[in-house]
Amino acid sequence: MEAVQQWLAQIKAVLEIPLVKLGETQLTLWMLLYLILLVVLLFYLSGKLKNLIVVRLLARSHIDLGVRQAMGMIVHYFVIAIGFVIILQTVGIDLTALNVLAGAVGIGLGFGLKNVIDNFFSGLIILFERPIKVGDRIEVGNVLGNVLAINVRSTTVITNDRVVIIVPNSKFIAENVINWSYSERSARFRIPVTVAYGSDVRLVERLLLEAAHEVPEILHNPPPSVRFLEFLDSGIYFELRAWSEKLLDRKGKLTSLLNFAIYEKFNTHGIVFPYPQREIYIKSGHIDVRKVE
Repeated sequence: MEAVQQWLAQIKAVLEIPLVKLGETQLTLWMLLYLILLVVLLFYLSGKLKNLIVVRLLARSHIDLGVRQAMGMIVHYFVIAIGFVIILQTVGIDLTALNVLAGAVGIGLGFGLKNVIDNFFSGLIILFERPIKVGDRIEVGNVLGNVLAINVRSTTVITNDRVVIIVPNSKFIAENVINWSYSERSARFRIPVTVAYGSDVRLVERLLLEAAHEVPEILHNPPPSVRFLEFLDSGIYFELRAWSEKLLDRKGKLTSLLNFAIYEKFNTHGIVFPYPQREIYIKSGHIDVRKVE
C-alpha cells in the first residue's frame, strides 16, 4: 500500500512541475493535460449539438437544408468560442496575461490567414444565399461536376471521372458560376452542324428535328429547334437546339447520341458534310516544275 502511495505521489509531483508562467498562474503539466482533455470534449459536444440542430430540431420545419447547415455551423463555432473561454477560466489560466499575446496572434492571423477568413465568410454566404446546393451540377473555372458537400472553408465537387476536387468557397463568390440545376433540372444543348453548299436547307432542318426526336433523352416539351445561322467559307452553318434533363452530368454522351443520329440521317438522305476548300488564282507568271533525281 505504501508503495502505491509513493508511486502516486511521484506521478503527482511530475504533473505539478511548472512549465511556464502566465501572469500570476503557473502552467503545469497537469493543467496542460486537463486543458487538452476539455478542448477535445468541447469539440466533440459542439459537433453533436450541430448535428442535433440540423438533423433533428430544424428538420421538422420547412427551412431549406442549406440554411439549416449554416445555422448549425454558426452555433457550432459560437459554442466553441464561449466554451474555450470557460475552459481557460476553469483550468485557472489568467486571461489578462494573454491580452498582449492575443493581440500579436490576432495581427498575425489577419495577415497570414486572410484567405482562410475569406473562404470562411464566403462559405457562410453560400450556405445562407444558396446559389449552389448539394447535388447541383455546377461549373466554376475549369471545374465541372456535382456538389457533394458544402463546408465553411471549401466545397467538395466530384467530376464525371470520379475525381473529387476541393474548391475554395471564395471562388464561388468572386467568379462567375454556372449552375446547371439552379431553378430546374433541365438545360438546352446546342449542336453545331455544317453542310455543303447546294444542300436542301429545308430537308436539313427536317432531318435535324427527326434526329433529335429519336434520341430518348431529348425532351419534347420544350421542343427541339433548328437555327440557320451563317454562311461559312466551306459550308452552311446550322445549330440544333434541344432540351434534356437526364444527362446534365454527361454532356458528352448526349452530344454523341445526337451526332450519331444526325450522321445516320444525313448519310441516308445524301446530305454532304463539307471539306475545307481553298482556291488559288495565278494572275501572271509561270510555275517551273522540275523532277528531282
